[in-house]
Amino acid sequence: MQSGGWVPGRGERVGEIPRFQGLEFRSTQPIPSAGPLKTYHQAWTGLWQPGDGAEALALQLSCRSTETDQLDGADWNMIGPDQWVEGRKVAQVVVTADSPEGSNSSPRWIDVNLAEQTLAVYEDHRLVFATMIASGVDPFWTRPGVYQIYSKIESETMRNNDPSDFYYLDNVPWTMYFDGPRALHGAYWRLRFGYPQSHGCVNLSVGDAHWLFNWSRDGDWVYVHDPTGQTPTDPALLHRWRVLIA
Repeated sequence: MQSGGWVPGRGERVGEIPRFQGLEFRSTQPIPSAGPLKTYHQAWTGLWQPGDGAEALALQLSCRSTETDQLDGADWNMIGPDQWVEGRKVAQVVVTADSPEGSNSSPRWIDVNLAEQTLAVYEDHRLVFATMIASGVDPFWTRPGVYQIYSKIESETMRNNDPSDFYYLDNVPWTMYFDGPRALHGAYWRLRFGYPQSHGCVNLSVGDAHWLFNWSRDGDWVYVHDPTGQTPTDPALLHRWRVLIA
């Protein structure tokens, strides 16, 4: 499709480019791989707000699970002294020094946590970047597993020819394929991150995808996991996902 063409919109519009941006860490100490873990760096605990009001989502980085409490049946997470955020609005990156099993102890990998909707980038066993994502929603789950980036394309066209779920996306930026047609890529049509929304790809803000594209190399490992175990791993359950890449 040429620029300036028309596609079915189904009433949806791209109103603005997402402003959300993750954080890069330039000077950190190696993370301990054994023994009791404590908060790695107090300054790493912070708030990123991709939207306003109810859409605000906190992202916390730590070496252990954050303190939680319950009130009226809801979990609340402590993000600072006498500072609490409702659990469903907290995306936590639990920092680790251990390469994912199956990655041949690589010092470089991308960690995608489906339960927390976070992405963390490690180099030389140090956290160098962290952000929030939007992964596949039921029934288009992002499949857990250990993969390698096998193709990088600066601008891609993605479409689904199923009439019941048709879409056509031109100029999808900073695409990194890792599991068949599933990819890490920028999503200029999304304003909210931290919630499953995609057709199986790992969506990032355009700025985050650009950073990851520049950092990554073909062959880098991508570890997709769901600590809750709720995301299906049986390929037979993924048969309804019919994304075609042009």
